[in-house]
This record gives sequence, structure tokens and C-alpha cells, in this order.
Amino acid sequence: MEKVLRYALVGCGSFGNVHLSTMIKIPGTEVVALCDIHPESCQLLKERYGLENASCYTDYRELLEKETVDVVAVVTSDKAHRDVTIAALRAGCHVICEKPMSLFTEDCAEMVHTADEMGKLLMVGQVCRCAPGFVKAKELVDAGTIGELYYVESEYAHDYTNIKGVDNWRVDPDREPIIGGACHAIDLLRWIAGDPTDTTAYSNHKVLTDWPVDDTTIAIFKFPNQVIGKVFTSIGCKRNYTMRTVLYGDKGTIIVNNTDPELELFRLQPNGSSAGQKIPLEINNHNVQAEHEILRDAILNGTPLVTTGREGARTVAVCRAVVESAESGVPVQIRYPV
Repeated sequence: MEKVLRYALVGCGSFGNVHLSTMIKIPGTEVVALCDIHPESCQLLKERYGLENASCYTDYRELLEKETVDVVAVVTSDKAHRDVTIAALRAGCHVICEKPMSLFTEDCAEMVHTADEMGKLLMVGQVCRCAPGFVKAKELVDAGTIGELYYVESEYAHDYTNIKGVDNWRVDPDREPIIGGACHAIDLLRWIAGDPTDTTAYSNHKVLTDWPVDDTTIAIFKFPNQVIGKVFTSIGCKRNYTMRTVLYGDKGTIIVNNTDPELELFRLQPNGSSAGQKIPLEINNHNVQAEHEILRDAILNGTPLVTTGREGARTVAVCRAVVESAESGVPVQIRYPV
């Protein structure tokens, strides 16, 4: 008989809804509790998904004290990730924590060490590693299809003008866009090209002038094997959301976006020119269901996680180095906490 895993969702906002809508589709999953500081948000999701037996809480500590839970999904505002995650781990739960793991590397290290101490799994929701286009791109790179990488670039262009979040949680002087949003693009390039050693970054503040953070950042990186790279971030851009990514190898090029129905692949031809082809893709830019399936398989069968706590922490470390370089005006060596 298949084991049933008991889940709690902490954070019932828009992305909590995304998590819950996928969790209930996974066989052997029972959602037993919902938690949000806004009780109406809990009740809304409970009714929407017919979770008659699920309990609602406004305090995650009360939930953890009263409920028997195997897995906690932490989908709160960024600053609450650390406290909820550590409490859940100490209560004996496995945790999937939304990105960014935290806004600070010290928090990330504490979260990782707590998971190790408690012997529990900690997964971070860096969902680009489950987006079909990016998964295909990595498969092609790993197979040597475009030869040896020499330059990689990605972007996080997402207009935040009208999506400040419940209680304006995105409008926070500690929530630099490179951490809160472009951690997606940075994690993606880390996954494909490896851990960068240092970064030089520049930022400005010309669009969302009433926000407390710079709204545009360019970061240049040195990756292993002399690969160089770039990440562009804008939370005030006037265009559709995109994470267009280009991977250049000495035998070809990949152009891919998590919002496009096809990947472009260019390959070196015998005459020295290149020829392109388009590979059809499923569009699923926030494939949260795949994340939950990976975590479930890891809990029950010991299969590896896609984004462990250590991976999440290393992505935040790169993001923090970008902020430091942009603020100081000098290159920064990236210090990995775990």
C-alpha cells in the first residue's frame, strides 16, 4: 500500500494557490493543514479545493504543535522563510521552501545546518530546473550538442508595477530584485555552467522610483572553465515577462525561454556555417508539480533532490555578491556559505 504523506501549506497567497493546486494532484498526498496570517486566505483555498478535513491556522507554530505533518510547503513572503523552515524542520518535517531561500546567506546556512541536524530533507523551489525548456537545454549541453560552453546569459524581466504583493511584501528595502526575482536566472546558469567565482555588477533606479531598491541590474560572472556570463534583471521593464536564456558553445547555440513553445538550436555545419532547428516544448514556466513529485520520490525512495538547501544557499550567495558589487562599484569574490 502506498504511503500517504501529510502536508501543510504555510502561505496561502497567489503562489500558495499554485502549490496547493499541484499538491492535491499527487497520489499519496493528503493536505491536512493550511496557514496564513490572513485567515480569509486559508478559508478561500480550503473551500476552493474541497479540503473539508483540513485545519486552518494563522500561526505556523500552533499548526506544528497540533498537527502531525510529514511535509511543510513554505510559501510565505521571503523574510518569513527562515523562521518557518527552521521551525518545521525542528518539528520533524521535511520542507519545500519557495525561492529565494532567504534574503541573507547567514539564514540559508542556518536552515541547511538545521536540516542536517534533524536528518530531514530541505528542498528550495528554484523552479527553472523543472521548466521543460530549460531541462531540454541542459540535456543538450550535457550531451555535448553545442560543444564546449564559452558564454551564457539569462534575464529576469518582470514588471512589478502592479504586483506589489499582499501587504506590499515585495516593496522591501532588503528585497533586492536580483535576490527576490533574478535568483531564478542565476540558479539556472549555475545549474548549467557551474558555480561562478566572482562578479562585477551595475544597477540603476530609473523606473520604479517610488520603490526602495534599484530596479535594474546587470551582473557579469566568471564561471568554471573560463566560461563568462551575464544576467540582466529588471522589475520595471515595459514588456511581457521573460527569462530568455542563450547558451553559446563552440559547436552551436541554444536560445530558450520558459514562456516559448519551442527551443532554437543552431549547430555547426561541415562547411563552417550554422544551421538552425526548432524543438517543440511544453510551456510550464512554474512546474511546481514536478518539484513536489521530486520531493515525494526523495522522501519515499531516496532519489536525489534537484535543488537541495545547499544549492539554494549557493544561489543566494551569488545574488548577495551581485548586490555588494553594484553597491561598492568593484568586483566581488563570491563567498559560498555551505
